[in-house]
Order: sequence, then C-alpha cells, then structure tokens
Amino acid sequence: MKKRLHIFRGDTALWVVFLLLCCISLIEVFSTIGLSAITDMHSSPIRIFFTRHVLFVTAAILIVAAFTRVNYRIISKAFNIFFWLSLLPLIWVTINGTRWISIFGFSIQPSELTKILLMVTLARNIVRSKDQYDDPKTFWWLLIPAIIVSAFIVPENLSTSIIVIISSFLMLGFGGVNKRLWRKCFLGGTVFFVILFAFLYFMGDNVDFARSSTWGHRLQAWINPNPDELTQENMARMAIARGGFWGTGFGTTIHGRLMTQAHNDFIFAIIIEEHGLIWAIGIFILYALFYFRCMRIVMKCKGQFGRLCVAGISTLIYLQAIINMFVAVGVMPVTGQTLPFISYGGSSFLFLAIGLGIIQSVAFDNKKTEYLNKKNADSILNESANPTAAKSATDSSTPIKAQEI
Repeated sequence: MKKRLHIFRGDTALWVVFLLLCCISLIEVFSTIGLSAITDMHSSPIRIFFTRHVLFVTAAILIVAAFTRVNYRIISKAFNIFFWLSLLPLIWVTINGTRWISIFGFSIQPSELTKILLMVTLARNIVRSKDQYDDPKTFWWLLIPAIIVSAFIVPENLSTSIIVIISSFLMLGFGGVNKRLWRKCFLGGTVFFVILFAFLYFMGDNVDFARSSTWGHRLQAWINPNPDELTQENMARMAIARGGFWGTGFGTTIHGRLMTQAHNDFIFAIIIEEHGLIWAIGIFILYALFYFRCMRIVMKCKGQFGRLCVAGISTLIYLQAIINMFVAVGVMPVTGQTLPFISYGGSSFLFLAIGLGIIQSVAFDNKKTEYLNKKNADSILNESANPTAAKSATDSSTPIKAQEI
C-alpha cells in the first residue's frame, strides 16, 4: 500500500467531520469564554483561548493522527492495564467528592479517560469470551468493569455513569452475547431508570446520597420550569429564541456573556443564538454523519475486536453529543455533559481524541486489508495466462484476514 505523506489516514469523512467540529469549537469558544475566564480562571478571555484551547485542539488533532499509525490490536493489552490503573484516580476523586484531579497544574477529569479505556477493555473481554456467550455468568462477568466504573462515577456525575452503562450494554448487543438475557436486561433496565427518575423527582431532597438533591431539582426544573428564574437553562432558551433561524452574527451573543457555562454545557445554545437554527441543523448532521461513518467501519471490519472498539467508542461519543444538544434546547434536564470536540475543555477533548484515534486506526487497518486482498486478486488474474504461475500466485496470495487479539 502506498505510503501517504499527509497525516490524515483512516476514514476521510471522519477526518472532515472532526476538523469541522474543531473549527466550530475555535469559533464559539472564542466567542463565549469571557465570563468564565475572568471569574473562574482569573485571566483574560484572549489569553485563556490562545494559551489553552488552541493548544488543546491542536494536540487533539495530533493525537488522532498518532493513534491512526498504531495497530489497535497491539495496544489492547496495554489499554487493559491502563484501565485498571485509571481506577485509582477515579477512586481518589470519588472519596474527595469532586470530578477533577490536578496534575502539574492541569485539571484532569479521570472519568473521561476511564470510559474510553473501558470500551477497549470490554471489547477485548468480549472477544476472549466468544466460546461462552450463552452462559449467563459470562454476560454478568463482562458487565462487571462497567458496573465498577459507573459505581465510582455516579456520586458526582450521574449522566456519565448512565452513558457508560448504556454504551457497555449496547456493546454486548453488538457482540451477540446471550441475546435472550440481553433483551430481558434491556426491559428491566428501562423500568429501573423510569423508577429511578421518578424517585429522584419526588424524593430527591429527602435522600442524603451524593448529589441526589441536585438531580431532583434538575428534574423538577425541567418538568415544571420557572420562566422568571435566572438559571443557565432559562438563559439558554432565551438565547435560542433570540437566534431564530439565521442567528444574530458571530460575537453578538448577549446570554453567553451572562452564563458561566456558555463555553461548556450550553455552547450549543450560544451557537444557535449567534448562527441560528441553520448551524444547529448542520452540527446535528455532522454528528449523525460521524456515527454513520463509524457504523460503516463496523460493518467493513473483519475482526470482532475492531468492530466492538469502534461500536463502543462511537456510541459513547454520539450519546454524549445528543444529550448535550437535547439539554440545550430543553428536551432533557441539565446533565453537565459537554459537546464532544466543540465545548471548551482539556482532558475531555484529549481523551475523546484518543477514542477517535482508535476508530481511525481500525478504519485504516480495514483499508489496508482491502488493498492487500485486491492486490492479491489482481496478481492471480494477471498470471492466469500461465497455469503454473497462476497456481503459484493462488497458493501465495490467500486473502488477508483480520487477526483477533
């Protein structure tokens, strides 16, 4: 396969989507970082934007390019080790009642890295258990890592723990692990979450567990909103109403100047305010295209490990994007999820880039396998005039098969 000089290996459409999202991120974070830069980061918006966000976006692009050049099968064992090691900082932040840990002056959210490592570890475990799919014990054993991660995340971040459980559960479905038990758990899980949300709505204030009162208040504010209260979600709705279909123009946001999370959780609302519903539709299409291209990679991949890695990581990213956009427009209660590859962020941006890098590594491996198989087939046709050479070509040109871990 001819070596390319440029860095964009893998699925070209995914690269285009990713770079477009990064461009949108640079535009909108620059427009919305003001209040938080001054009050929370004690710096100027320009300095925070150029010294932090531009560097993070650049680093994310380089991370994706670097992981595209790594065989995803080779790193699977290392990722499995890193996954269990990543539980240590996750336990630490849970004990201290926070989401963040500071390392060398940088704030890192351990759950963002752990959830990516979990998808690779779970894919690896599913492949290694392929001869025991019908055993119910195997089903629950495979879910244990996801349950452990969710248990540590849930006290401070209920929405992330739910995304982790849903993505892990869907991966078992992709892998075909005990389909009958999977369907039963799907129904049981749906009932459980309905009961959980009803409980938090009515009893959240009366339960002293983690942030149960916050979760309850968010559900109550979503179901029975008070339009006179100056909240982030109300300002997001006013921003959307002001933007209309065409928007008010870049840098003209009013509500973004008043919101502390305009550059994070509610950046989608500010995008609509400044650029209108036309940009909102475009961004929604970009994420849909992202997931569609990932599913094409899943269908083309011959090895189950690669398929499961792409299915799990892409579902994780897509679910997070959908939840963030739904929260911004009022379809869901506030969750605290950022918009992947658009919202301001350091650790989140970089760790999601690792996930995308793995997806692109699988995509590039698919292309390489297809190229080698086509080359072998062409060599057989070219030598068909010489029976002896054709036999030799046939013997030496067996189709390249994807190897499992």
